[in-house]
Amino acid sequence: MIAWFTRNDVAANLLMITIAITGLYSLFNTIPLEFFPSFESNRISVRVPLRGATPEDAELGLATRVEEAVKNLEGVEEYTSRSYEGGTTVTIEVQKSYDPRELLDEVKNRVDAINTFPADAERPIISLAQFEREVISVFLGGDVTEREIREMGEQMREELLRIPGITHVELSGIRDYEIAIEVSQDKLREFDLSLRQVANAISSSSLDLSGGNISSEGGDVLIRSKGQAYRQEEFERIVLKTNPDGTLLLLSDVANVKDGFEEKAVLTRYNGKLAATLDVFRVGDQSAIEVADKVKAYVDERRLTMPKGISLDYWSDRSRNITKRIATLTRNAWQGGLLVIILLSLFLRPAVAFWVCLGIPVSFMGAFLVMPFLGVTLNMISLFAFIVVLGIVVDDAIVTGENVYRHMQRTDSGLDAAINGTKEVAVPVTFGVLTTVVAFLPLGVMEGNRGPLFAQIPLIVIPVLLFSLIESKLVLPAHLKHVKLKKASEQNAFQRVQRSISEGFERSILQFYQPTLKYCLNNKALTIVTFVGILVCIIAAAFFGHTRYTFFPRIPSEFVRLTLVMPSGTPFEVTDRHMQHILKAAQTIQQKYIDEETGESI
Repeated sequence: MIAWFTRNDVAANLLMITIAITGLYSLFNTIPLEFFPSFESNRISVRVPLRGATPEDAELGLATRVEEAVKNLEGVEEYTSRSYEGGTTVTIEVQKSYDPRELLDEVKNRVDAINTFPADAERPIISLAQFEREVISVFLGGDVTEREIREMGEQMREELLRIPGITHVELSGIRDYEIAIEVSQDKLREFDLSLRQVANAISSSSLDLSGGNISSEGGDVLIRSKGQAYRQEEFERIVLKTNPDGTLLLLSDVANVKDGFEEKAVLTRYNGKLAATLDVFRVGDQSAIEVADKVKAYVDERRLTMPKGISLDYWSDRSRNITKRIATLTRNAWQGGLLVIILLSLFLRPAVAFWVCLGIPVSFMGAFLVMPFLGVTLNMISLFAFIVVLGIVVDDAIVTGENVYRHMQRTDSGLDAAINGTKEVAVPVTFGVLTTVVAFLPLGVMEGNRGPLFAQIPLIVIPVLLFSLIESKLVLPAHLKHVKLKKASEQNAFQRVQRSISEGFERSILQFYQPTLKYCLNNKALTIVTFVGILVCIIAAAFFGHTRYTFFPRIPSEFVRLTLVMPSGTPFEVTDRHMQHILKAAQTIQQKYIDEETGESI
């Protein structure tokens, strides 16, 4: 194959162009751009709410029953439960050999069959855990009521969803609506009612009911009773019973109906003012950068029409991190390519250096080509993998190019030099690439929650290395055979300088490296003992704590996060009072660093 492709320039160029064009098409049309890779977990979550329950009650009445229902289910690796005030969550880890979605159906059947939950327990929420992060968040805040903030947040959510390319927006940081019905015990005794009767009357009156259809000559008429109550006044008009004198006893006669928010301790502030958050996610093949740009354009335009006293701003723009990572990759690519060309030009021909460096973009295009088939997206992890492989991707091409150049110095036939030079190093170069591939394979089989994240690295590095091997063996020789070497008398000033540098480098190898290599080969035992001793010292340094370990390094960030931990049972008002004290201190610091000329925060 090496000889055939070297002799057939058209085939070699066609292979290179095909890889480049299909890779570019895949990059711009089929590979999504996101912050972190979205993937399904092998964990099934079962959440059962029970309002007013203590953690102990939730553990005994909810968690243990769910655990008993799923503990003998085939495919369950392990399960853990976390009970808290107001409910419990049971997390089930699925064995690797089982499909989590198939086991999800079995778990639903088992949990739905439980009939010993407390009467007040809500319907269990069973789902397969999804790992996804918002692209950007929008903060809406001001000196208004909670209801006004929520109404504006819902309106803006609908406006964002109407923008083409935005399909997933969640409103968070604010409580959900709730109708609270407070029944007076005195009223119940007065009208001879029980709490169960009131609840049954509300359930039977507040619903939409289908009444079937009536067939007639003009067609079928569908009958449907629409009685579902949504607002306070609609609930107040619900009839509890009819008195003997024909008068109606309404819900408002025995209960106080409040149209407000659920009783949950949630309060979001932005710059000290009541706020709500709109979290925008990317979906499918949407680009995180494009989604963020559309949101920022919407915020800039919508800010001009906001009522007085209402502020609107975006926060946690993760697309900036992606842009910086892409810029780092691009900068490293052209800088590394330039350095490779300069160094190879000093020892080989500039034409050889150029064709060697061409392998970098071709190998990357090959990786872009196979990324959709491997289920890999462009994200912070995969971009990091590209940066990692950038430094080793041209090693095989450099070895091949240097050996072909050496053969050119001995023969006048560029074709023979390209074929023989490539064949001579084909086996060691191939095994050199394969050993690197094997070194990255363990990252693809890591277990745990972070396993799918680390699997992104070998799924990028290995294709790049394999396409680099293909390019250096099938495409590069067809280009190098056209390189012509000039005689010493025909060389220009640059070529004479290049030759002197190359000869000086070869002399240093013969003078220093060759004697050292001979000594090591003649004293194998000493060489092996020396390097084993170095390895033992390195392992000892790590084992005895001289080399510290941290999973993720701590680096300076533009955010400062303060977490206030209060004793269990502390009233929400007390916690909020302490938070307001912290907010005032932050506002004082903010005012201290305001630019007097522009009025903006430094």
